[in-house]
Amino acid sequence: MNDSTHHWIKRLAESRKPAYLVIPDLIEEDLASGRLRPRDRLPGLRDLASTLQLNYTTVARAYAEARKRGLLDARAGSGTFVRGRTQTLPLAGGSSVEMSMNMPPEPPELAARLRESSAQLFASADPYRLLRYQDFGGAPEDRAAGRNWLKERLPDCEEDTVLVCPGIHSVLVALVSQLARPGDTICLDTLAYPGIKAIASQLGVRLQALPRDDDGPLPHAFEALCKAEKPGAFYCNPTLQNPSTLTLSMQRRIALADVALRYSVPIIEDDAYALLPQQAPEALAAIAPELTYYVTGLSKTLGAGLRVAYLRAPGARQAQRVAGALRATTVMPSPFTVMLATQWVNDGTAHDMLDAIRAEANARQTIAAQELAGWSYDAHPDGFHLWLPIPAHCDWSASELALQLRNQGVGAVAGAAFSTDGNPPNAVRLCLGGPQLRDDCREALQRVADTLNDPHHLHMPMM
Repeated sequence: MNDSTHHWIKRLAESRKPAYLVIPDLIEEDLASGRLRPRDRLPGLRDLASTLQLNYTTVARAYAEARKRGLLDARAGSGTFVRGRTQTLPLAGGSSVEMSMNMPPEPPELAARLRESSAQLFASADPYRLLRYQDFGGAPEDRAAGRNWLKERLPDCEEDTVLVCPGIHSVLVALVSQLARPGDTICLDTLAYPGIKAIASQLGVRLQALPRDDDGPLPHAFEALCKAEKPGAFYCNPTLQNPSTLTLSMQRRIALADVALRYSVPIIEDDAYALLPQQAPEALAAIAPELTYYVTGLSKTLGAGLRVAYLRAPGARQAQRVAGALRATTVMPSPFTVMLATQWVNDGTAHDMLDAIRAEANARQTIAAQELAGWSYDAHPDGFHLWLPIPAHCDWSASELALQLRNQGVGAVAGAAFSTDGNPPNAVRLCLGGPQLRDDCREALQRVADTLNDPHHLHMPMM
């Protein structure tokens, strides 16, 4: 550091910028020139303030700014160390931070086929049809395609119970608005898709978390709630749950459905990931068809931008009620994306894409197992996200880890985003589908492992 002292004093005197912004610039420049190297220890705040003839608060702000830029690590009692700026990874199209948005991987071998099929559709379709209002809930041919897709999980679903919708999230808005009034309760797992939290908050609906064990929400807790206060609905994401990757066992599904049937509580079955596993237990909609609103879609199995979902309602009357709610909130899905989805389901492209995405997910889960060897996490070989609890000995909080990874271009979502009981687990979710290439995925996971292993990570109190 002595070699840099005179250089720093001169630059500080010459610069018109505030000193607390100049010092991080100087650290970055010295890293680039080799005057500083990663793991070098910097002087303490009082020592550097004295050397540079600055006040303590200015130097404290400078170190804080350098930490925000990912240049420094510090731990109380150990000192402040140079980390160095980490080169960020290229971001996948449409996502703001790598590995934070839960999206399927994009197998490169499918690109030519997708271009060809979409071009053919555009060439053959009536262009004015793409600009007109569509039948609410989907035209007959689109509902038929949706029914064919749903038959993978619900072989007995009838066409007049199926709706074509603009994405699962839109369906959840319609269902919550139909099944619960402001002030009513919807019960769910202690971990859940953040979108359901946002929807409930917007509509003034209370969420009641059910205690869980390793197999999911506890049926006896569900029954106790039904006795005390009949909820408007039970929401669940039973297959490859976001974020925990848990798949409810058949025994647990039967037990939960039994409670719902005995107390006539509607079930919202958000089965966004159900077609990814080669095998999955029977859907709750098959166990309790008279109560269950089953929804799945194409954005989590084919591509995040394909905002097409299929809803199977308990009956034709309930389907029409939901269609009215969808009309009021979202009007209709995009005609072009629905026509594209229908063509892909009918000509087999959708299943080919699903197989390719599953194979790519398998490959990326293998990479994760290699790069995170020694760390315990939850995942499914056919899924494209993982749930990483942070061991106590790492001394990281999930929010700190997510912030540090974000500074390195690796996105992770902390457990608080998914918590419904106010007691978030110290864990992060990572999406393996975000990086466009397997090498990018490997590099991102290496950075996660390096950060977890880093003995000098930041725990410096705010000044």
